[in-house]
Amino acid sequence: MAGSLRPLATGALAMLKQRVLTAVPLALVVLAIVWWAPGIWTQGVMAAAMVMAAWEWADLAGLRAGAARLGYAGLVAGLIAVAALLDVPARAGWQVPGLIWWLGIAVWLLSVSRRSAIPPLPGWLRGAAGLITLTLAWLSVSAIHARSGLGPLWLTLLMGLVWGADIGGYFAGRRFGRRRLAATISPGKTWEGVAGGLLLALLVALGVERVSAGAAGDMPGLAWLLPVTVMVVVFSVVGDLAESLLKRQAGRKDSGRLLPGHGGLLDRIDALLAAAPVMAAALVSVS
Repeated sequence: MAGSLRPLATGALAMLKQRVLTAVPLALVVLAIVWWAPGIWTQGVMAAAMVMAAWEWADLAGLRAGAARLGYAGLVAGLIAVAALLDVPARAGWQVPGLIWWLGIAVWLLSVSRRSAIPPLPGWLRGAAGLITLTLAWLSVSAIHARSGLGPLWLTLLMGLVWGADIGGYFAGRRFGRRRLAATISPGKTWEGVAGGLLLALLVALGVERVSAGAAGDMPGLAWLLPVTVMVVVFSVVGDLAESLLKRQAGRKDSGRLLPGHGGLLDRIDALLAAAPVMAAALVSVS
């Protein structure tokens, strides 16, 4: 998150504690799978997460009936299954359209953030965007993890950058937040929160580079890593804002109630949905 304008109070501290108690065990389980389980497990866990996220996305797209939401989730599962059978993550070329997709969303969000009111998006468009976004996220995470030798490290770096931007943005926004980032989309997010998130993410990137310097000889230098970190953080904010806009359009505060203290699964992975395609595209330049 890019931060909130409200100072921490008793209620906020209780919520923060609940968020930590939910996020830390979940993060440890995910990292254990990324590093020690067979690669197919990471693909399977990510596919399951995208299908569950599709259930929530369907509601944000205006599909209220359980059967309709189940059908939408099934459609996402089918797209991922086809991509897996065709081994699309290992193929070249899809990363560029994925990056263009999120660039287009970023430009559109920038344009609507300057308006006094956001025009309503038709349900079919929100639904189609979800099919592309969720399938693309699965492709990206699978491709990153499958990279020869350093796959688990790259995926850990991606998650560390996203988590660092989230944590840094939360605390910096709470403490210093004054200037709103996109008031018509998400009034609580501030530029100070973005700066705090970027700072912590850069520290994470430097830490990973130092720790892996000896063990990962193919790790690119800081001249590559730091600009990529900035891009990943910027697009993590774009993903956060995109989901905030969807919730606003649907009249929802959270995407669901799956994760205590976080809301729905989409509320937890919204930044990753945009950051993963950017990292996957950036890694094309790494031999």
